[in-house]
Amino acid sequence: MVLKKFFTLAAGATLVLGLAACGGEGAGDTAAEPTGGSAAPAADLTVGVAMPTKSSERWIADGNNVKEQLEAKGYTVDLQYAEDDIPTQVNQIDNMITNGADALVIAAIDGTALTSQLEQAAANNIPVIAYDRLIRDSENVDFYTTFDNFKVGVQQATALLYGLGLTDLEGAKAADAPEGPFNIEIFALKPFMDDGTLVVPSGQTDFDTVAILRWDPATAQSRMENLLTSTYASGEEVDGVLSPYDGLSIGILSALGGSGYGSGDKAWPIVTGQDAELASVKSILAGEQNSTIFKDTRLLAAQAVQMVDALLTGGEPEVNDTTTYDNGVKVVPSYLLESQIVVKDNVEDVLVGSGYYTADELGL
Repeated sequence: MVLKKFFTLAAGATLVLGLAACGGEGAGDTAAEPTGGSAAPAADLTVGVAMPTKSSERWIADGNNVKEQLEAKGYTVDLQYAEDDIPTQVNQIDNMITNGADALVIAAIDGTALTSQLEQAAANNIPVIAYDRLIRDSENVDFYTTFDNFKVGVQQATALLYGLGLTDLEGAKAADAPEGPFNIEIFALKPFMDDGTLVVPSGQTDFDTVAILRWDPATAQSRMENLLTSTYASGEEVDGVLSPYDGLSIGILSALGGSGYGSGDKAWPIVTGQDAELASVKSILAGEQNSTIFKDTRLLAAQAVQMVDALLTGGEPEVNDTTTYDNGVKVVPSYLLESQIVVKDNVEDVLVGSGYYTADELGL
């Protein structure tokens, strides 16, 4: 089928690509001088773990994985969820510090809202690990563990191009690629934009217009519905949506389904995602959502735990990036993990094969 129109719902890939491009001069002595280093046994130490929300299964898994792995090493864990409310997370971290936490693992709701809390942590010799979301504008972030966000952005773009038939899953241009043109609202596809295969028709390219605040599925669904009743009111069909997160993809698909997509001869557009949440993987298997990005949070949790354990036992956390993540005040020493594109054809191999899901959970 020759596709005619494509637009993006959100600029998540734009954000992560831009963030990853913020370089620096190096980590200096930060990685060599852990701020913790307590000689106390693990059973006498408490780690505060601040997670953003329980509304996403991904963050529930992250919190549980970090907690279980820290407890397996003997640490006491204070795990808190803030339900995407910034003041709640600020208060939770304040309380963790007041109650004597020996280390903090923080997945920030707003990476710019914790400066005073991190100052308090530093004054109490409490090391801070930024978890998957960089904490900005503070010198008191000791380490950062995340996935390779630049690569994640590229993979989301590649997944979209693959769905449109323009490339393979490795990003190589397909020999039998359709000519297009495809009208898009996304970046990181410059070669295809230069040759006219992809063009931008709506003008909605700035981050403030296309971003979805707090990754809220209802907001995404509402924006999709508005686009369907305005931009596509004349009968033109949507052929693709770049969604940066599976929770948004569910809302997007709900709006599209309400407008007749996925029924009769009105095919589902190419809809991307991220995090390999169970509902979205089932949606991929059902032929609705087209792709997601698998980020194995078990490995992310293990890396955070390794960092905490090193800091609290006088060791040096392992890092593999000391140049990329400039938080506005310092380059934060980081450990980056790998991610993978998942489509219907490789769900079983990638997700069941890794043990992330069982075949029964996916209905295979």
